[in-house]
Amino acid sequence: MEKLFRGRAYVVGDAVDTDQIIPAEYLVYNPSDPEERRFFGKYALCGVPPAQAGLPQGQVPFVPEGAFSSEFAIIVAGSNFGCGSSREHAPLAIGEAGVKLVIAESYARIFFRNAVNGGYLLPAEAAERLIDKVQTGDELAVDLEACRVDNLTRGESYALLPPGDILPILEAGDVFEYARRAGMMAR
Repeated sequence: MEKLFRGRAYVVGDAVDTDQIIPAEYLVYNPSDPEERRFFGKYALCGVPPAQAGLPQGQVPFVPEGAFSSEFAIIVAGSNFGCGSSREHAPLAIGEAGVKLVIAESYARIFFRNAVNGGYLLPAEAAERLIDKVQTGDELAVDLEACRVDNLTRGESYALLPPGDILPILEAGDVFEYARRAGMMAR
């Protein structure tokens, strides 16, 4: 698993729920079919109102119309990211859009566990409220080992909380592969 990330940030506010991350109307696709799975990326974050995403009217959305992935590699969120239903499609959708890392002030527990258990993306926790410091489009460099985010656009640095025990699961690919490698499940 990568420990260094670099890319443009997409900033969303507090309490972005799973229906905003992937609205229920787009749950008709089969995530085990590669042709259909990519549609989850196409519709990722399409339910987040532009004002909540810090976007002026008319600015490019998270995934441009007609595309299946985003130009934004890192999501920066406020508190309680991924609240709402236990929809495991939410971290899948963000991962399918090309995001490998979400940095939030805090997460809904079920979103956090679904992100880690499915190996879809890394849910990093900010040590401070970054949505007031980072803007959509800022170029970020994230170093997990140093627990630091460098905002290359603004020349600022911010602290992350240590990722803790989730790294071995993400390094294995998902919770099932982790359990196999650790001898908890038969191969």
